[in-house]
Order: sequence, then structure tokens, then C-alpha cells
Amino acid sequence: MTELFFEDFTIGRTFRTPGVTLTQTGIVDFALIYDAQPFHIDEEAARHTIYRGLIASGFQVLGLTFRMFLMTGAIKDCSLGGYGIDELRWHAPVRPGDTIRAEVEVVEQKPSVSKPDRGQVKMLYRTFNQTGDLVQSFVGYHIMARHGGRTGAA
Repeated sequence: MTELFFEDFTIGRTFRTPGVTLTQTGIVDFALIYDAQPFHIDEEAARHTIYRGLIASGFQVLGLTFRMFLMTGAIKDCSLGGYGIDELRWHAPVRPGDTIRAEVEVVEQKPSVSKPDRGQVKMLYRTFNQTGDLVQSFVGYHIMARHGGRTGAA
């Protein structure tokens, strides 16, 4: 992808990510460290829950979604960090063997008033499984350098 900067993140522009397939080992390994609930770490116990089987932690799906977006290269030249996430929703469970992908749409763009070398970009992240079901959504807030304005500091 060519270099992108704040000005290139126009409202409605959508980025599509490559997919990532989750494995049972990957799900359990993540959950053992970060979210050790029975339906994430114990296949037998998970069968007796409302999920009827092992599912990935929503936090793992969140992290993978952002990683997939990074893999597009869209923000490699302009990212100065971020300042939050709103409206995080887990719509459907993600299971071992599922392949997830994301679509990231620019929904707002505001140049900084006090720092003319950057601007704020609000994006809607939607994560889908291999059958096209929405499994997660959230709004992310990014700080991005303007053309010729990269300072290297957030």
C-alpha cells in the first residue's frame, strides 16, 4: 500500500483485512494468560455452557482484529497512536477453526486545532467469520500525521 496520511482517511473509505484462522491451541494459550474462563480453556467444561463448546476470548478477537488492520499497511506511515475504543460489542462467538477478517471504515475525520501536523480519525471496525456473520464491532479513535507533518512523537 502506498503511504497514507490523515488527509487520505476520507469519510466512507473502507479497508479490508486478510483473514486469520484461530486454532484451539491458540485460543487456550491466549486465555490461560489473559482470560481463563472455563469456556475459553477447557473443552469439556465449555460443552456444558451456553456456548456448547470452546470459544475464543473477545479480547483475543479484539487484538487480532487490530493486528489484521495493521497488516493492511494503512497506518504504518501515519499512526501517532490512539486515544480510545467505544461501543465494543461481541455479536457471536468465535470458535476453533473459524477464520475471521475485518472491515474498517472511516466515519469521522477532524484536523487538530492545536497541532496542525496531525488529525483525529474515528473508525468503525467490524469483524466477520468465514460465513460472513458479524462477530465483533467497535469504534476506534486514531491520531494520524498529516502529509509532511510526521513528528515521530504522539
